[in-house]
Amino acid sequence: MNDVTAGIFTEPEHVDIDALRNLGPLAPLAGVWEGERGVDVHLSADGPKEEAFVERYDLQPLDPQLNGPQLLYGLRYWTFVLRPHRPSTFHDQVGYWLWEPATGTILQTLTIPRGQIAMAIGRAAADARSFELECRFGSPTNGTCSNPFLDHAKRTLGYTIKVDIHDDGSWSYEQVTLLQILGRDELFRHTDRNRLYRVAAPKPNWLMRDPK
Repeated sequence: MNDVTAGIFTEPEHVDIDALRNLGPLAPLAGVWEGERGVDVHLSADGPKEEAFVERYDLQPLDPQLNGPQLLYGLRYWTFVLRPHRPSTFHDQVGYWLWEPATGTILQTLTIPRGQIAMAIGRAAADARSFELECRFGSPTNGTCSNPFLDHAKRTLGYTIKVDIHDDGSWSYEQVTLLQILGRDELFRHTDRNRLYRVAAPKPNWLMRDPK
């Protein structure tokens, strides 16, 4: 094995196990959040439709993640969305927000139970109060993958998500998803936005609960 190949398997000698202390710009997002004034604009058979939603967003720190020399800290999340006064689920999403201190890279992974996964990437300073990530269809590093029906009828060409941290401790996001709808020439911009307020503090990551 040559020296270059060997380097991709070499792990850091010292890793801080305290995730909450190493989340960079993601640190203000840790905890459990609720927002009651979300707005979603999606496409229906009759055209664009705007709907209000309420959201609960749970972000908990995970143990440090190593890919050989690469070190990532992050938050495991679940966001659950309902329309006011309607019991059926509007949106259910799980994934990870990840921070690579060495490169200033932020990643968001997502999985939704309609048969779709995606990853978005952006860059920010460790103390950034605003950052933006992008996902692009066909990218091997920040792309999308959908079930056959969605890819055929409502292909996701990508999305951007912008996060802003506010002085009162809340945070907000605005996401724009670009869709190619079957039978339509014009691309559709599906938008979501909300402002979230903390209702519970984060729990320590597992290694901090039982340090060895």
